[in-house]
Amino acid sequence: MTELASDPPDPVPAGTLPAGMSTGLTLVATPIGNLGDLSPRALATLRSAAVVLCEDTRVTGAMLARHGVSVTMVPLHEHNEDDQTPRILDRLRAGERVALVSDAGTPLVSDPGYRLVRAAIAAGLPVGAIPGPNAAVMALTLSGLPPHPFLFLGFLPVKAGPRAAELARLRAVERAGLAASLIFYEAPHRLAETLAALAEAFGPERPAAVARELTKRFEEVRRGDLGSLAGYYGREAARGEIAIVVGPAPAETAGAAELDKSLRNALASGMSVRDAAAAVAAATGLPRKQVYALALRIGTER
Repeated sequence: MTELASDPPDPVPAGTLPAGMSTGLTLVATPIGNLGDLSPRALATLRSAAVVLCEDTRVTGAMLARHGVSVTMVPLHEHNEDDQTPRILDRLRAGERVALVSDAGTPLVSDPGYRLVRAAIAAGLPVGAIPGPNAAVMALTLSGLPPHPFLFLGFLPVKAGPRAAELARLRAVERAGLAASLIFYEAPHRLAETLAALAEAFGPERPAAVARELTKRFEEVRRGDLGSLAGYYGREAARGEIAIVVGPAPAETAGAAELDKSLRNALASGMSVRDAAAAVAAATGLPRKQVYALALRIGTER
């Protein structure tokens, strides 16, 4: 983490509980780079916790030490979450205050903790959250692309085959009518490869942005289209934590021949005129009345 804050926040007395807080599990958002972004409520919650669950005690320990907080830390990560969950639920039932943090950002967003939270909710135990930094939302707001609706997708599969299949699925959903900005996380050594895969799946002209090192000294947001970004990062090595934002799919209209073929295939499969028109209209984004009129005409020819 890079220290950019000039002064630490005002200290919060140990044992002080944030307004609205009670015993239970509290998800605490932590800085994504600049340690000065830890909120006073987050700091108070961490101070008052009996235990802080974290991905890496070294990372969280450095953050807590920066703010003069001494508290028991327990690792909670992908490989031990199932084993730790029953123990944590016992502590919650005993009335302890438990805080959950990730290495950076908002817990559960591409980070561990979901299984624990689900188990706590199922057990009827209180679960709360202290909001704060989130790299995906910050990247979206800085991208210059439409901020809503958006779809956060986390990390794509590492291997080329599964990644291409996932992108093909997303493209099919877009053809069925989804029009949203898409947000991905990616490791720096895979950035160029992923951008090339995105350009192939969505088209090289699709607007996009790459945000890296957010809130840190070398923060950068590079905007363009997928083709140009893939070319740039194919030549220039990227460093740091990275978020990719891809703009919404443009409105698509099916050509007359494609529309005719889609309707005939649907009708040939045994669908009724009404169902065929509804399915093709949903897939193409065309008005249902227009598609139904054509489907009715094709249906009378058969």
